[in-house]
Amino acid sequence: TAYMVMPFYVGRTLKDALKAMPSPPDEAWLKRMLAPLLDALEAIHEAQVFHRDIAPDNILIGEDGVPVLLDFGAARRVIEGGNQKALTSIMKPHFAPLEQYADQSAMRQGPWTDLYALGGTMYFLLTGREPVPAASRALHDDQPRLGELGLEDCSPHFLATIDWMMAIKPPERPQSVH
Repeated sequence: TAYMVMPFYVGRTLKDALKAMPSPPDEAWLKRMLAPLLDALEAIHEAQVFHRDIAPDNILIGEDGVPVLLDFGAARRVIEGGNQKALTSIMKPHFAPLEQYADQSAMRQGPWTDLYALGGTMYFLLTGREPVPAASRALHDDQPRLGELGLEDCSPHFLATIDWMMAIKPPERPQSVH
């Protein structure tokens, strides 16, 4: 039996923090959350590790206001010797990209996989609604783009970046944190 041990963090999840807010967060608040999360993703991606389960309930806001990425149970080191290893399908449908639905090596997972889920988390924080599951969007993408929702507390560029992170096809998403 293998065990994963991590420190005990005090705080509340992004999901719970959103419930406690009187209105959706603004761009400045979201960017304060994004910066440390992107730094964490950059560090694990450099080690060829992908989280694969980013969602509002897997991000804790500590007492100091800094977000902490939790639940690395689905994380995998997926590249060894240049070959993609088989990955199990552990996912939250509203936050998982299309490539997590496939058991085939043709649907490679990588940094773009985590960036989709982080974009979905930002979508949830801005709209209060879970994104449409990627499998449904692949058939008929009726998820409203953030730029079309009239979110006045965020710049069009910021909203377009989140929409880019949530592109259905992996090559159409950012390929890394950089």
